[in-house]
Amino acid sequence: MKNFKVILEYDGTDFAGWQWQPDRPTLQGAFEEAIRLTTGEEIRVTASGRTDAGVHALGQVVSFKSESKLDSRAWHGALNHHLPPQMRALEVVEAPLDFSARFSATGKQYGYIVLNRPMPSPLKRNYSWHVSTVLNLKAMREASQYLLGEHDFTSFSCTDTDTVNPVRELHALEMEHDGNRIIFSLEASAFLRHMVRNIVGTLVEVGRERFTQEDMKGILEARDRTKAGPTAPPQGLYLVQVYY
Repeated sequence: MKNFKVILEYDGTDFAGWQWQPDRPTLQGAFEEAIRLTTGEEIRVTASGRTDAGVHALGQVVSFKSESKLDSRAWHGALNHHLPPQMRALEVVEAPLDFSARFSATGKQYGYIVLNRPMPSPLKRNYSWHVSTVLNLKAMREASQYLLGEHDFTSFSCTDTDTVNPVRELHALEMEHDGNRIIFSLEASAFLRHMVRNIVGTLVEVGRERFTQEDMKGILEARDRTKAGPTAPPQGLYLVQVYY
């Protein structure tokens, strides 16, 4: 028995998210089919976390155990041969048997791209959120400072979450202005479901001046999802890196 760690890059546009579903195309389903075509094994793999429909990854991490005698180099070539063109294994290494892509993780980095210009882009519509209003980036940066550190992030969680503990530690939240794009970078020990998209959606409301910078403190302390801004759409979100 060998345990393998795989770093995956993928375009989530054509998939119903990561998690396997019996009647819809998923990234997990495509990855497990690539394993089946390689060795004939029916293996359920473990990912660092689920990504929703339309969300992309630069560094998703997957682990799986196999009885095959293939080494990591052979797995690398075979997986990329059988994976759909929207997915690629960037790296395959043999890991300790107790390694888990999910439970061994110590943190994650997500990115989000807002296309901030009057007209949408037909070329970037699946890879960014188009916001036509000129955004006040200075106000957004000031508001973001209230979110740094360890907090109860209920106001930025999914409304139907089953998470028992909504406390998370946000290590970094940065925004870079690159031409007509605003690129968000968020790092935390872990994230609640939709947390990144809800934070971005709320910060965009600050940029539109529908919220003030100081409103962010009250939104966070309210622990009430209805007090925050809308959920940013999935296509602008990227899982950048998982830390171990």
